[in-house]
Amino acid sequence: MRFANFAAAGLLMLMAPAARADDLLTSARGYFKVIPPVAAAGKDSEKIELGKMLFFDPRLSASQIISCNTCHNLAAGGVDAGPTSTGHGWQKGPRRAPTVFNAVNNVAQFWDGRAEDLKAQAKGPVQAGVEMNATPERVVETLASIPGYADRFRKVFGAQPDPVTFDNMAKAIAAYEATLTTPGSRFDRFLGGNTKAISAEEKQGLQLFIQKGCVACHNGINVGGGAYFPFGVVEKPNADILPPGDKGRFAVTRSAGDEYVFRAAPLRNVALRAPYFHTGQVWSLKEAVGIMGAVQLGQKLTDAEETSIVAFLGTLSGVQPRVELPILPTRTDTTPKPNL
Repeated sequence: MRFANFAAAGLLMLMAPAARADDLLTSARGYFKVIPPVAAAGKDSEKIELGKMLFFDPRLSASQIISCNTCHNLAAGGVDAGPTSTGHGWQKGPRRAPTVFNAVNNVAQFWDGRAEDLKAQAKGPVQAGVEMNATPERVVETLASIPGYADRFRKVFGAQPDPVTFDNMAKAIAAYEATLTTPGSRFDRFLGGNTKAISAEEKQGLQLFIQKGCVACHNGINVGGGAYFPFGVVEKPNADILPPGDKGRFAVTRSAGDEYVFRAAPLRNVALRAPYFHTGQVWSLKEAVGIMGAVQLGQKLTDAEETSIVAFLGTLSGVQPRVELPILPTRTDTTPKPNL
C-alpha cells in the first residue's frame, strides 16, 4: 500500500511540469495570437512587386540617396542602426524608426499613431523635410519620367486615366509592407501547442511577463502595438529617455490626457533591434526591461527576473522574409536630378 502511494506521488511529480506548461499555454493563449504564415500574393502580386521596387528606390527622396529601406533596413530587423534616423542633409530625426516588420498588425503607424494605416505612413517620410524631403509633385514627376515605372503603374492601376499618382505610390508600398511579417517564432510554435518549443527559463520569463503585468500593454498578435499608454505611469523616466519637449500623442490629438502617451512598442523581434524606446537611448534589452518594470509597473525587478524576461523576449524572433533586391528601372534625361 505504501509502495502504491509512493508510486502515485512520483507519478504526480512527473506530471507536474507538463501540467504547469499546459496551464501557462492556456494563460498565454488568452493574451497573445500566432502570426499566420504569409499568404500567397495572388492577384496583388504585381502591386506588391511595384511596392517592393519603390521601397528600395532612393529616387523617391530629393537627394536620391535615401529610400524606405534606409531607415527600415530589412537586413537589420526592419530598423536602422542609430538611436534616431539620419535624413536629408544629415539631419537627425526626433524619434527612433519603428520596425516595418509586422507593422501591418499595429493599430496605427508611428509612435504617436498619426498615420491610420501603412498607406498613410508611406506618404509621411517621403514629404518630411528631416527625412526624404520630397514633394508629391516631384515624386510623380520622377516616376512618370521613367518608362519602366510608368508601364508598371499602368499595369497595376490601369483602370485610372492617370495611374502614376502619389496616392498609388503609397498604395503599392503599403501592399509590399503588408507582406513583411515574421511568422514561425519559437513562441508561435509554443502557442500552437508545442510546449517544448521554449526552454524552462523562457517559460519562467513568460510567466513573469504575465504575472508582473507587462501584458497589460504588450499583448495581441504583435505583443504590443495595439493601443496607446502613458510612458511613465508610476514615475517619469530620465529626460534622455523621455524628453520633456516630445509629448507623444498629444501632438496628434491636442488632448491634455495624451501628454507623453505613445503606442505600446510591438515586441516581435525586439531582441534584434536595439536601441530601445522612442528615443533610442537604451542599448541593452535587459536594462530596458528593468526601466519598464520601474516606470510602468512600479516594481524593482530582480536581476534574475530581468534575465528570465529577456530570455522570453528572445523567443519572439520569427522567420524574417528573404528579400531579393529588385532591379530598378533606368532614369531618363527628363528624370529630375538629385537635390542635395
